[in-house]
Amino acid sequence: MLIYSSRKEWFGNIRGDLLAGVVVALALIPEAIAFSIIAGVDPKVGLYASFCISVVIAFVGGRTGMITAATGAMALLMVTLVKEHGLEYLLAATLLTGVLQILLGYLKIAYLMSFVARAVVIGFVNALAILIFMAQLPELTNVTWHVYALTAAGLGLIYLFPYVPKIGKLLPSPLVMIFVLTVVVLFMGIDVRTVGDMGEMPDTLPIFLWPDVPLNFETLSIIFPYSAALAIVGLLESLMTATIVDDLTDTKSDKHRECKAQGVANIASGCLGGMAGCAMIGQSIINIKSGGRGRLSTFAAGFFLLIMVVFLSDYLSIIPMAALVAVMIMVAIGTFDWGYLKQMKTFPLSTNIVVVATVIVVVATHNLAYGVLTGVLLASLFFANKISHFMYVNSSIDASGEVRTYTVIGQIFFNSSDRFSDFFDFKEVVDKVVIDLSKAHFWDISAVGALDKTVIKFRREGTEVELIGQNEATQTIIDRFGVHDKPEELQNVLGGH
Repeated sequence: MLIYSSRKEWFGNIRGDLLAGVVVALALIPEAIAFSIIAGVDPKVGLYASFCISVVIAFVGGRTGMITAATGAMALLMVTLVKEHGLEYLLAATLLTGVLQILLGYLKIAYLMSFVARAVVIGFVNALAILIFMAQLPELTNVTWHVYALTAAGLGLIYLFPYVPKIGKLLPSPLVMIFVLTVVVLFMGIDVRTVGDMGEMPDTLPIFLWPDVPLNFETLSIIFPYSAALAIVGLLESLMTATIVDDLTDTKSDKHRECKAQGVANIASGCLGGMAGCAMIGQSIINIKSGGRGRLSTFAAGFFLLIMVVFLSDYLSIIPMAALVAVMIMVAIGTFDWGYLKQMKTFPLSTNIVVVATVIVVVATHNLAYGVLTGVLLASLFFANKISHFMYVNSSIDASGEVRTYTVIGQIFFNSSDRFSDFFDFKEVVDKVVIDLSKAHFWDISAVGALDKTVIKFRREGTEVELIGQNEATQTIIDRFGVHDKPEELQNVLGGH
């Protein structure tokens, strides 16, 4: 089932997918080279990885139209490994990363995405847009006015070309823009930075490479920490990107399949001399906005990337970086959730805190995983605090004045357990107290501890206590961890007093 895909997923949008693939391939080249430099390896390592992962994921992936390749977040995690142990250990770590991702896929780790609140997704998207824009600044500093003019002209072509009658909808505007600016720079002899200045392109096809490292526990102890980090960060970014592409295309993806597919693709990359990679939201948005929807667009991105860097490098090297900067600025603008700025005043303060905190952490650390984890933690704390305030206790006394009934309503857990006992009147002397739990649910040992404390306190005053209405789950956790009806355990808790 992993490699099954329908004919429609491949051939339902041939022209759009092929043209979008060309645009994405062009955008991948400078980034793959840059990420290789970050990781401290030869540019061909990132380029081979981007080709291999894109092609493989086209067949086995669970999200059509999503672009997966070498990424900056993954490259940052490789720096120390490459510096201390070299390329061969990086390739071994890449293989282990793939194995771990397949295992996590079978363990259904994608279910964890249900814990990612919408506010975290908004923060993730906006932070990524900022990072994409910031990544273009080196190409726009200490340069001649020609670069600014070309970038501005490129953005103008991107946004205006779709309105050209008859042909505006036939070709992706970023592709047209890259062609036009390249021709202008070439024939006018404008001296600006080009793709060729980024680094040397590979001149051969990738070949099968098995890492030349000892197959022993020492090697495993070296690469495992890096592989575990790469596997988790890669899946987190891929799942977040899949969610965003789902929203953009109004379609669903198979995230469990995607987790396993990421592993398969990284194993293939490691065997062909490439680094580990994951889904790229920037390139995925370029693909979607350029008309790409199916698996063919992802395959075409990888295929055209290889053809360009190996066989057309002379032509590719003359493309001005300003053209690709314009494409990435378009991506940054399209990625940012501008609607959030309008809705910010109407959102709860807790939501805005989660969004802003996610953005700040991602931008400060340049690590999307840290930002998402921060956002999830804050969202969870705010949620726990919110539902804890929905817990309250009503009380009533019978006609004789000797039996008081307390009706507990809400969720009792670690954040509401401290307030649980405050609802009970221990100074009033009655013969019997009935605690009705039919409208309550006990979640953890903190809740059970609060109940024990309440029951024991009443009994010390000579009041009989009866619990009624517990649901099965509540009764189970009380029976297992409660001590108020267990004399021996109660004696230990009280310290023999």
